Amino acid sequence: MNYFNLHTHVYTNQGGVLELVNQYPQEFDASFPYYSIGIHPLFINEERLESDFEVIEQKISSSSCLAIGECGLDKRSETDFEVQLAILERQLLLAEKHQKPVVIHCVHAFQELVELKNKLKITTPILIHGFSKKEQLAKQLLDNGFYLSFGKNLLRNPELETVFEKTPDNRFFLETDMVEEGIHEVYALAAKYKKITITELQQIISNNFNTVFTNKQITK
Repeated sequence: MNYFNLHTHVYTNQGGVLELVNQYPQEFDASFPYYSIGIHPLFINEERLESDFEVIEQKISSSSCLAIGECGLDKRSETDFEVQLAILERQLLLAEKHQKPVVIHCVHAFQELVELKNKLKITTPILIHGFSKKEQLAKQLLDNGFYLSFGKNLLRNPELETVFEKTPDNRFFLETDMVEEGIHEVYALAAKYKKITITELQQIISNNFNTVFTNKQITK
C-alpha cells in the first residue's frame, strides 16, 4: 500500500492504493475489497432502521469491513436531532464492541459529538472525515482524541493550509470523498503543505493506518 484513501464513494481499483469505500446498508456491494459501513444522518429512514442495523451487524466482523461509517450528526437533516444522537450512539457502541474505528460526518454539531464520545467513554479511534474548520475546533477535537481527515476542502480552500500544517503527524489521514481529483493529488498538496516528500508522507500515513486499523490483513 503506497496510498491510503480514508473515505471515498468511488472505487477506482488502482494498484498501490487502498481505498476505504463508503457503504450504506441498504445498498451494500460485496465487490469492494475494503469498506466502511454505517447510517448517514442525512439518509436516516426510521422505517428501515432495524434492517439497516442488521446489515451492519452482519458485516462488521468481516475482515473487509475496516470501519463503521460514515455516520454522525448533521443539523441540516430532516431527522430529529435526538433521533440522530440515538442512532449515532448505537453505532459508536457497536464500533466499541468490535473495536472498529468510526468515520464521522459532522455538520454544526461538533460540541454534541465530543460530549457523546466522552459520555460513552469510547476508546476506539474516531475520525472526522472531510475536515474543513478552523484551528480552534481542530485543536478541540485533537485534544479530545479525534483524528482529522483532509481531502476536498484541502484542495479547494487555501485557508486550510495552516490548520493542516499544524495537525500533528500522528493524527491525520487523507481522502477524496467525491471529488474528481485522485488521492495522488491530495497527497501531493499535503506533502507540499507539510514541507516533506511524498515518500515521507506515505510513511506517516502508513504509521497512522497501522495504529488505527490494527490487526487488519491488508493485501494491497
